[in-house]
Amino acid sequence: MPEESIEHIDFDALNKKAISQPLVSHIYTADPSAHYFNGKIYIYPSHDVDAGEAFDDLGSHFAMEDYHVISMDSIDSKAIDNGMALHVNDVPWAEKQMWAPDANEKDGTYYLFFPAKAYDGIFRIGVATSPSPTGPFTAQPEAIKGSFSIDPAVFKDDDGSYYMYFGGLWGGQLQRWRTGTFNASEPDSPTAFLPDDNEPALLPYVAKMTDDLLEFAEKPKTIEIVDEKGALLLAGDNERRFFEAAWLHKHNGKYYFSYSTGDTHFICYGISDNPYGPFTYKGRILNPVVGWTSHHSVCEIEGKSYLFYHDSSLSKGVTHLRSVKVAEITYLEDGTIVTLDPYKD
Repeated sequence: MPEESIEHIDFDALNKKAISQPLVSHIYTADPSAHYFNGKIYIYPSHDVDAGEAFDDLGSHFAMEDYHVISMDSIDSKAIDNGMALHVNDVPWAEKQMWAPDANEKDGTYYLFFPAKAYDGIFRIGVATSPSPTGPFTAQPEAIKGSFSIDPAVFKDDDGSYYMYFGGLWGGQLQRWRTGTFNASEPDSPTAFLPDDNEPALLPYVAKMTDDLLEFAEKPKTIEIVDEKGALLLAGDNERRFFEAAWLHKHNGKYYFSYSTGDTHFICYGISDNPYGPFTYKGRILNPVVGWTSHHSVCEIEGKSYLFYHDSSLSKGVTHLRSVKVAEITYLEDGTIVTLDPYKD
């Protein structure tokens, strides 16, 4: 439900029809990365603020500058805001736009992975660490070498390997890296350098992490998303192709790569036997929410799987003022996921 269609929405009625309500309402939160650490739920969202920036397709109005960590004792308990975990002023290499983060844990240390725009105007991905899942986090002095674009998601596999998935179109700058180096021309265009509709869609990236989770252990590789015949999805197939919001989870031994289609506002997914893919497109997890963006995570908690997502219903449709929600997801016997409608009829 993109922003251009909200003018005549009765938000009181819509909120009554919503399948879930905001987990917190005293601040705006978005892009939730949820994890289950030591029997407790921790959510690592963006912290939306109204910085007065003009709306544009580069995402300038998404001017977030810090992170808060939300915790829950159980899926039904009250969500607690644990305060500021990291501020852009405490990240030496970052200038602005602390966009969608993720987190993970290894050997008692908690790692916050986050994108931010460096002083040269290029998005990079950084790491901060803490002995506590709620922070505060201490940032590394430099961004991850070889990192670019946005939306890092770090998955821990059963063998103890960690992989980062990332990438985002338009303001996320992924299209500017098509030649392997950043293309700084036409800086005000969010759609310059995109492939034609009949060309393969731009692909997200994956890289295995080093043992200390502070760097890439390899050069990032593209993740192929293919149709049922094994053909790459095309750029013009914007109801299925990747746009942003990479996430990986595992279910019954299969790898599920899920993502947002951006301008068509779906959360879609593909399945693979390998964390590097290729991932065969299988369908949608979530239909469009109020607001332009859609960004999510999937977290298993005590034997059930939950989709953490956001919408802009609390702010009455303001694109950059979003609220994190959660809903249970269901798998069919063939491993596919039942599509959620965020608002009941």
